[in-house]
Amino acid sequence: MTDPQINFAETMAKWQAEREAANKAARNKLLPQLRALGVTEVIAEYEGYGDSGNIEDVTVQPAGIELPDELSSTFGDFAWSVAYHQHPGFENNEGGYGTLTWDITGDSITLDHADRYVECSHSHDDGL
Repeated sequence: MTDPQINFAETMAKWQAEREAANKAARNKLLPQLRALGVTEVIAEYEGYGDSGNIEDVTVQPAGIELPDELSSTFGDFAWSVAYHQHPGFENNEGGYGTLTWDITGDSITLDHADRYVECSHSHDDGL
């Protein structure tokens, strides 16, 4: 390996560790706030393409519970960060989308993610 490759690997490992720590801290901050409101599940739908993206929708269970704006925004940032950590760069080009479901009662997160791509099939026939 060349030095740039080693530095890249070290940089990526450092980035991964920083993201994991930030996500863990956000999760630990959000969990008691959501439980205090009586939330049992929170779901975020996200979408990214063309080098940008955002959280499209946030829903909570049981129905009827309203998240305060600041908590909803903080959760949206957390959901985006988790999705991005698992699928870095998914917002580029054709993009990707998915659903993050957080079971608040059991503190378990499920990420259902899809990446879009362009497929091309080419053939060339000469001298038939």
